[in-house]
Amino acid sequence: MAKKDKTTEQPPMDEVIEEVVSEPVEETAAPEIPETNPWEEKYNAERDAHLRVAAEFDNFRKRTIKEKEASYGNGKADAVAKMLPVYDNLERALNQPTEDAAYKKGVELTMNELVKIFTGLGVEIFGSVGDSFDPNLHNAVMHIENEELGENTIAAVFQKGFKLGDKVVRFAMVQVAN
Repeated sequence: MAKKDKTTEQPPMDEVIEEVVSEPVEETAAPEIPETNPWEEKYNAERDAHLRVAAEFDNFRKRTIKEKEASYGNGKADAVAKMLPVYDNLERALNQPTEDAAYKKGVELTMNELVKIFTGLGVEIFGSVGDSFDPNLHNAVMHIENEELGENTIAAVFQKGFKLGDKVVRFAMVQVAN
């Protein structure tokens, strides 16, 4: 047996090269890479970081000012809330019948002084008979049908309400008609 020559089985190399070269090749344009200065990139990154830190600091400053103002208002509201039982007891004492005029006069003077202090702090006292019922200010604990009073009218006040600015310190406890 004669050995077969391996070169005779393969096509000549020139034909293979011609086939590869003859196929159309799509040329794509290389994207242009703009020449950037590394110092300019570093400057822009540092400037951006600096601006972000400055903005964060400004937001922090504004937030702390707002929190400081709110904490003063909250502290004042807490102090007023702690004095409300005194107001309630003085109001009950004023509503009790008594023969002692000096006692009644002393309670009235104490109540007037407390109301003056509340007014000085900016506290508004609300909730009286005949007012219109507002669920944002009043807590309705009872309901009655009374044709003499209008729709959603306060018929009785069990506890006065107190407001400090826009914040309700205590809702007025009321009875609502109709």
